[in-house]
Amino acid sequence: FRDAPFVMRRSAVDLTRHLARRRATEFLDALPASRAASPLASGGVRCASDDAKPPERGAAPLSTGWNRKHSCRFAEHDVQVMHPDTNRGIEVLLNPIYNKGTGFSIAEKERLGVRGLTPPRYFSIEQQCDKIWENMNEPGKTAMFKWRSMQALQDRNETLFYRLLVEHIEELAPIIYTPTVGEACLQYSRLFRRPRGMYFSADDVGHFNAMMYNWKSDVNVIVVTDGSRVLGLGDLGAQGMGISVGKLDLYVAGAGIDPGKVLPCVLDVGTDNDALLADPYYFGVNRKRLRGDAYYAVVDEFIQAVKNRWPNALVQFEDFQTTHAMPILRRHRNNVLCFNDDIQGTAVVVLAGVYGAMAALGKSPGDITKQTFVVCGAGSAGMGIANFLHTAMVHHGLTPEQAYARFFVVDKHGLVTSARELDDDAPGAEDLLPFASSRAAGDENSSALREGAPLAEVVRRAKPTVLLGASTVKGLFTDEILTLMGEFNERPIIMPLSNPTSRAECTSAAAAAATGGRAIFSSGSPFENQKVDGRYMHANQGNNFYVFPGLGLGSILVGSDHISDGMLNAAAEAIPASLDADALKRGEIYPRIKNIRDISVKVASAVMRQAVKEGREGRGGKISEILKLDGMEGIERYVRSSMYYPEYRPTVFAF
Repeated sequence: FRDAPFVMRRSAVDLTRHLARRRATEFLDALPASRAASPLASGGVRCASDDAKPPERGAAPLSTGWNRKHSCRFAEHDVQVMHPDTNRGIEVLLNPIYNKGTGFSIAEKERLGVRGLTPPRYFSIEQQCDKIWENMNEPGKTAMFKWRSMQALQDRNETLFYRLLVEHIEELAPIIYTPTVGEACLQYSRLFRRPRGMYFSADDVGHFNAMMYNWKSDVNVIVVTDGSRVLGLGDLGAQGMGISVGKLDLYVAGAGIDPGKVLPCVLDVGTDNDALLADPYYFGVNRKRLRGDAYYAVVDEFIQAVKNRWPNALVQFEDFQTTHAMPILRRHRNNVLCFNDDIQGTAVVVLAGVYGAMAALGKSPGDITKQTFVVCGAGSAGMGIANFLHTAMVHHGLTPEQAYARFFVVDKHGLVTSARELDDDAPGAEDLLPFASSRAAGDENSSALREGAPLAEVVRRAKPTVLLGASTVKGLFTDEILTLMGEFNERPIIMPLSNPTSRAECTSAAAAAATGGRAIFSSGSPFENQKVDGRYMHANQGNNFYVFPGLGLGSILVGSDHISDGMLNAAAEAIPASLDADALKRGEIYPRIKNIRDISVKVASAVMRQAVKEGREGRGGKISEILKLDGMEGIERYVRSSMYYPEYRPTVFAF
């Protein structure tokens, strides 16, 4: 089996048994015959049959007694020493990395000691997928039932789990991740069956470096959360681990990241959720959250420990609360390969939607400089989006001042202008200040909009081409506002981005009715397509899933030490690039999720090319050589060849 591509290495348990057996053998060999014959002698060894007489040295082993392949016990510690091959087939079946269930060939069953331990009939991985998919889609099966079924499958057969996820990604992505994973996180302590990933608690401070060595030596992607803002559900503490696990499952399925090289993490700094603190089964640190310097010390130690152990790994920050998300990103963005999906990932997918809308209108990405944006919501998500759109405008030729002038930011107090008194130390003030400073406040005698002007007045006066919602205020985009958007634009771009559906600024039905189906609509939550007076309006969903798999894959393959704004912009331009003319005519501004692996190839390739252009390439210049010889086609071939695909491979033991 020298050429077998998949070699099963001896596990830690196997190694322990092997060493124990070897030491027992050495111990027996060192015993004088008289000592060995006295099984009750201090420090001696007894076989499973205490009364059996040991054979002479060199003699054939007896059926009972001192056969060293049988169990032996050290008198003082009662340690059972097992032959390395004992029950190895059962161990294969209990290991989700190597278990194939009914997918072992006859030759493999013999080789691995599995024959007789599984049903005799062979089923291919395709047949296994069909069977599980049929069972999962029986009438009455809830989304939560499907989530639990998928977790159980992952616990027993990891390859089959990922194959099923790849084959049915469009249907299973909402099960593995949002929205279903949110429901799972609410009860994660009680659903906990098998540990996945690593938990770094406030009690472990000072030990993070050592703890990193409890994991595998090779890691490509880390998703870490502090559980403080899980999918809009609030503070779930250590139960946020479900988010990290689910996100990495999508990395594997969507970008072909090796599942053996991912690490889900949670930073457990306590929780302010009183219900969890009162729950006797909550498995996290049972006290209030750390604040201030103590909190940032935990994050800093984690990042430094990651950098020490896996200097080339990508760290994705996930579901950190607003007050910490941007400061953490700024603090570490230039120190380690990292990004925040809630801030940067959301911003990239929104920009990709704007680029897609430009294409649907027959325009180029550069025409973003001619758009006027009204952004509703001045939190981390809203300002992250506004900042990135501003960066894109500058990238396409505007000065920073010209770009700021094309934004109107509205928060719960109304329009933000230079008259707004902002606390420099308040969360988000640093991001909001340049947008506020660029907008002079008017009065009743001025043509300029006044400080605190309501949204309807802002839309009426500013005549925006793009209306963005990141406010989490249900129905904020009223019929009046949507109608105004339709009056000012032949095809208004309307983006209610807040999650979940119950917090969306408007529905697809409302947007279609108010604009006669002319709107280019994109939301953060799923909505139905609409038809008004014979006109079709496609309900796009701006899912971060379009972004992070390819962005992560490209950053790793190119060996970059930093994810720049240019690389993020390249990802945004790549996402809608695969849309055909018919799709654009229907108002589709994002490709289908079922094609996510192809999308990730495009995104990764664009990110890699931009990294080379900016001089951020590592890996000894390999990517620039491929670009020079074969162009983007060569890069795409290289990316595809680097992606993991879940399939059964021949397995052998390695001793």
